[in-house]
Amino acid sequence: MTSSYRPPAPHPLPPVRSLLRVILQGEGDLLSLIPDLAYEERLLPLGITRRGILYVNDPQLVAQVLTDPAGIFPKNDLMVDAVAPLIGNAMFVSSGVTWRRQRRMIEPAFSHMRLARAFGQMDAAVDDHEQWLERKRATCAAFSLDAAMGHLTADVITRTIFSTPLAEGAARDVFEAFAVFERQVASVNVKALLFDKPWRHTPQPPRVLEACRRIRALIGAMVAPRFAPDATPADDICAAAIAAVDPESGAPFTREELIDELGVFFLAGHETSASALTWVFFLLSQRPDVVARIRAEVDGAVGDGPITIEHAKRFPFIKAVFKETLRLYPPITFLPRVAAEDTTLGGRRVRRGTMVLVAPWTIHRHRVLWTDPERFDPDRFLDGREDAITPGAYVPFGLGPRVCVGAAFATLEAALFIARLTRRFDFEAVEPGAVRPVARLTTRPRREILMKVRARGAT
Repeated sequence: MTSSYRPPAPHPLPPVRSLLRVILQGEGDLLSLIPDLAYEERLLPLGITRRGILYVNDPQLVAQVLTDPAGIFPKNDLMVDAVAPLIGNAMFVSSGVTWRRQRRMIEPAFSHMRLARAFGQMDAAVDDHEQWLERKRATCAAFSLDAAMGHLTADVITRTIFSTPLAEGAARDVFEAFAVFERQVASVNVKALLFDKPWRHTPQPPRVLEACRRIRALIGAMVAPRFAPDATPADDICAAAIAAVDPESGAPFTREELIDELGVFFLAGHETSASALTWVFFLLSQRPDVVARIRAEVDGAVGDGPITIEHAKRFPFIKAVFKETLRLYPPITFLPRVAAEDTTLGGRRVRRGTMVLVAPWTIHRHRVLWTDPERFDPDRFLDGREDAITPGAYVPFGLGPRVCVGAAFATLEAALFIARLTRRFDFEAVEPGAVRPVARLTTRPRREILMKVRARGAT
């Protein structure tokens, strides 16, 4: 079944009108700043900013920038300044020798994200979440979908990192701190993007620094017991990070470096997954035909029984729904790089300091690369149609040596959550017409989405 439903997104405008729209909105919405030509051209220079921006939508050039064998395109300075108060110079933003050292040290921790090992923690977290949703159903209470998905994914990643569930109060504190962080950093980024020279340090507002302090304090409080003389030995990401040593010097991470790196796991495993799942369940609230197909798939494979890891790995339509949601609402909206030296890209001269902008948001909605790019169509990832997708035109997890190592983890997590929650509940958005995406740290709704749940099939 096809649908004419257009999921929420800004309507692209010419460059000057896009800039005026952002200024008038006063919200630092980078999605509304994207001009219409960015959805049509494969390489597009923008001259409306002081530093210069080069949009890169061509899949081959995207691969060149993100693999970056010569180290010409490091992480953009605006991105580094934005996340430094939260994760310091951790693996997410570092480059060169520092990045390679951190990656070698943290490599053993990745084993704890293996699917067979993590599935039980995901399943336990969704058990608790179903009970919470059942209480909302019983009282007909509206709730923030953003906060609910934030709590659920934070619970999963906390269990994975620290082998313990996340307390209700801590979950609320994390969500509120991340919400402040994203809103305030976005507004700083727009100003710096338009008016600042390259590599000019962008100081963060006090509220951003306080939000980062709260998040780091939470992580620090969970790390501290591991250093107690009577600490119980553990086998999780935190234990692996504590045990990590530099292969050359033999030195471990300092306490602050440890919080930096665990913060990356928390950021990647919680914030990006929460963003994706928020959009999944909003879209499902608008597409009962898609929900019916999900239920038919789950009922046919599982019946009334438990959903095992083997089931969750094999749900083809659920995976297609998740992939299509990531296409329309990639968790990391932009992958900004900066030209560290004068160079060329696609035959075009690129001067030092230019922002080289790889934007999954525009690549995934590019009118040359995709058919009906603004339509929600999970079937484009089924029945051989996925083979017709231009290689490199779908990059929700990045490319190259810095590709997201948690992609399989996130996909399994999403398949389990979609299958279990949709099997039991109907989701109803309170004001679906008011939902609008904005680019913050991740692709988020402009305002929290209020949602209600009913028992499956209830009227």
